[in-house]
Amino acid sequence: MTKRLASSILLVASALAVQAQQPQQPVFHTEANYVRVDVYPTANGVPVGDLQQADFELLEDGKPQKIDQFEHIEIRGHVAQDVRHEPSTVAESRAMLASSRARVFILFLDAYHVGAISSRVISKPLVDTLDNLIGEDDLVGVMTPDMSALDVTFARKTTTVQGMLERYWWGERDLTLPKDPVEQSYCSCYPPGPPPDTSPCSRIAHELIDRRHEKKTLDALEDLVRFLRDVREERKAIITISEGWRLFRPAQSLMPDASKGVPGMPPIGVDPGSGKLTTKNASNPYAGSQYICDRDRMNLAQIDDESEFRHLLDEANRANASFYPVDPRGLAVFDSPIADQLSLAADASRLRSRIDSLRTLADNTDGIAVVNTNDISGALKRVVIDLSSYYLLGYYSNGKLDGRFHAIKVRVTRPGVQVRARRGYLAPTEAEMAGRGPVVSTPADVAAAADARAIEDVVGPLAAFSRDLPMRVQVAAGWKPDKTAAVWAVGEVAPGDDWRTGGEADVTLTTAAGATVSTTHARIEPGARSFRVALTSSSPLAAGDYAVRIRARGDAATAIALNEVVRLALPQAPDEIGAMFVRRGPATGNKEVATADLRFRRSEHIRVEVPSISPAVSARLLDRTGKVLAVPLTPAVREDADGSRWQTAELALAPLAVGDYVIELAGGAGGEHKRTLVAFRVVP
Repeated sequence: MTKRLASSILLVASALAVQAQQPQQPVFHTEANYVRVDVYPTANGVPVGDLQQADFELLEDGKPQKIDQFEHIEIRGHVAQDVRHEPSTVAESRAMLASSRARVFILFLDAYHVGAISSRVISKPLVDTLDNLIGEDDLVGVMTPDMSALDVTFARKTTTVQGMLERYWWGERDLTLPKDPVEQSYCSCYPPGPPPDTSPCSRIAHELIDRRHEKKTLDALEDLVRFLRDVREERKAIITISEGWRLFRPAQSLMPDASKGVPGMPPIGVDPGSGKLTTKNASNPYAGSQYICDRDRMNLAQIDDESEFRHLLDEANRANASFYPVDPRGLAVFDSPIADQLSLAADASRLRSRIDSLRTLADNTDGIAVVNTNDISGALKRVVIDLSSYYLLGYYSNGKLDGRFHAIKVRVTRPGVQVRARRGYLAPTEAEMAGRGPVVSTPADVAAAADARAIEDVVGPLAAFSRDLPMRVQVAAGWKPDKTAAVWAVGEVAPGDDWRTGGEADVTLTTAAGATVSTTHARIEPGARSFRVALTSSSPLAAGDYAVRIRARGDAATAIALNEVVRLALPQAPDEIGAMFVRRGPATGNKEVATADLRFRRSEHIRVEVPSISPAVSARLLDRTGKVLAVPLTPAVREDADGSRWQTAELALAPLAVGDYVIELAGGAGGEHKRTLVAFRVVP
């Protein structure tokens, strides 16, 4: 499978998407060293879903830490493809990767170490696993050893992956003649012996090719985990389809003949076509110069993949990446074809080495190895169960910003529960927290660096507003002064004939398990495009996971119903999440209108509203780098008839240039000082 084919797999899926998932506007309370830990507790191999925060103990470098965030997350897979909203741009895809509520999966197709038939056999169980695994908010990417991690495109739909797996025989391990020109040159430099040897490549060439394949694969995996370490803290699951590796060690017997000395300069000849000097073999374009072959032979003879493999395990733990290797052969009996003429003992040793490498990869990164079984579908179900329920813990580390790896240990006090969790994190240095400029040396500098990162995080989701969508939804949730909670939602449809005479919208609030908590109905009046509703319940809402589901349809007979789902986590009191937006300008008849589109024109006014129990508020405007702008805002606190209290800030946009901006709201009671950052975009 070519690099172009693999890298285009999910690009096609993105291009076919009709809508993009609306990013929930985040709330950031900036701190310098906040660490998130995802925990997977099981009992007898089954996830435990009824643990409470008090059941967990968390230690960093052996020191107890206070758990400040606690969530139990359960993911339901087997979600219809049409409700999996795709990212429309690379920037939006990267923003979705950073979400703590989205799971990230990478399907690593180790083409060099999978046979053609095995690559075909594994397609259906693998597609079924992905279909049962991927939820609405999850992202999946595909990578091969020939790709850079930067080329991996993440998406939510798996239909294109399914088409590729079922259509192509991508495994290359059992190729008789290599396709790569470099590897073809090895066969020319080191030809097979005289008859009866009919192999196109000698044993030396075959071992050079095998060593090159293994090194490229391990290098690609290390590149992947380093990339994943930088894009998100939470666990990343790498489903690796491979028949395993021999983990080559230095082999003096493979070194070129010492009597010929170290390879010198390549021979120089004349290209008969161009008349220019060249080092290529004019009579055989597939044959490399002996110099190049001997140089590669010397380098490949000295590789130590066993050491590189151990380094990969360390990098994976630093990156919080777990491997789920799958041997598509099932219950393998022999490792090598009969033509290799290996003894039974040698073949058994190779087979054992390959299977052991996959088991070691899983065992040392908290994954599951699917090896030595013909029930691959059943074994893959364990992977689905393993990744469908977990707890998300967060704490403010008392460790230093020293650039070192800090070990994390999570324990559960309930007997009989086994815990797999993030093993640690690589702390940033003070200079890295600053991002650029001089080395950070004071608490004020560290706080400024954290602010800069928070600004980047809140501005990033604005990339999703680069194109029009049929409907957008904005959601906020928080607590009222009477200590009850509520969820508010604004829906906004795109202009069109379907809505010219108005429309209807049904809004439902459900728990993570799908139970309905609250429902309400909204009318979209003729000439209007948005509605705002409050979602409450006769039973008090508790902190936890919820989903706002909206179904809207215009009054026109030809109108098509629009569906949107936004997931949110109601935080513990008194914190909040999200914000409401109001626009006023010529396009609204100078009336205030709730909006879910965060694109505003310079002729408009914007008002931002954040649910809060605080009786005071201040506000200021920042540019996309966090620089304070001398543009006045009007902050206020408003109390509505339903008992909710809102911190608000209003701004006339006429003084602003086109670009992205951030409104900072700050308030608090009893000495508390809490900041909320809300981003918006000014368009021409």
